[in-house]
Amino acid sequence: MEAGAVSGILNTTLAVVFVWVGYKTARIVWKYTPYSYPNARIKAMEAKLLTEQRFNELAESRTLQNFVVSLEDTDYKDYLTDVSSYTVEEIERALEKALAGTYELMIKILPKRVSPFFRFMLEEWDVRNIASVVKAKFAGEVAGDYVMEIGPMLPKVKAMAEAKTMEEILVILEGTPYEEPYQRLLLGEISLQEFETELYRMHYGKLLRYALSRKDDERVILEEFVRLKIDKTNILTVLRAKSAGMTAEEIRPLIIPGGSVKLDPLLHVDDLSMALAELDSTKYGKVIRDVREEVERDLSVLERALERHILERMNELNRFYPLSVAAPLSYILQRERELRKLRAIAKLIEDGVHPDRIKELAGDVA
Repeated sequence: MEAGAVSGILNTTLAVVFVWVGYKTARIVWKYTPYSYPNARIKAMEAKLLTEQRFNELAESRTLQNFVVSLEDTDYKDYLTDVSSYTVEEIERALEKALAGTYELMIKILPKRVSPFFRFMLEEWDVRNIASVVKAKFAGEVAGDYVMEIGPMLPKVKAMAEAKTMEEILVILEGTPYEEPYQRLLLGEISLQEFETELYRMHYGKLLRYALSRKDDERVILEEFVRLKIDKTNILTVLRAKSAGMTAEEIRPLIIPGGSVKLDPLLHVDDLSMALAELDSTKYGKVIRDVREEVERDLSVLERALERHILERMNELNRFYPLSVAAPLSYILQRERELRKLRAIAKLIEDGVHPDRIKELAGDVA
């Protein structure tokens, strides 16, 4: 072979190698660099999460004013400055605004390719608020008592709570994704329970579509997160329905598509105990076995166990993919857990429960 030909082959080979190395380097930079700053900031925020010792100190507050003062050196300080009457309702509103602030921060600091997912997650609070307000209106209760201070549609939700008629709510929801299912509810085409299911079906459908549109690690983590959330909702729905003696035909419309567990065998068993036995062979078997006896008396125990399982799984993924979306998901779940415990402690203080008992009960909340 002539020297010129050899030189040409070598030049071509080197060019291919350089392009390949450049492509791989660009892929690594694209995948990991955008998470460097936000995940370092989230790590610092995790260090400020309240410890069990701090929760125990808060349980000793005796009064809600002391409870608020004890939180003045935490990230809740700015949200508690407007608390003046020291009622549980006022404190809960401040804590919910703090959680909304956490979501907003995630949307602001995370890479643009993933931040919309957290905006969609925030919409779950709209779904909760709308379902709660509509259920309260149907029951003739004060709907405003069920509104949480979080969610992109909060002003509309508050207007719904103050609406004089059910038709007025339809006008408020006009142009939103929730208008059509609410209209069907008013026409009697679906039940109140089916209406709530439809809202969650729309919400989780949006989250899952977004997760499946991502690539690589982001898709793996987001998809598992959404399917875990759907599984939790469906499992609790089926078990509650079995406790209420509902048939498979009555339960099926309440199932949200997209979960990873096959629920059909559960729908045809006779009672809650048999449904729990069916779940034993699924990936949630260990979670359920650990709390089986308590669950048969109180299903909220299973709800907390499943929430812990989702958090533990996100923590595992965070260790495996340290520069990924697992870190902010884990932090949001920890922040929500913290909020639940703070709300529980505040309520127990108001009820005059002894501090030792508050420590026991608050420990069971999450």
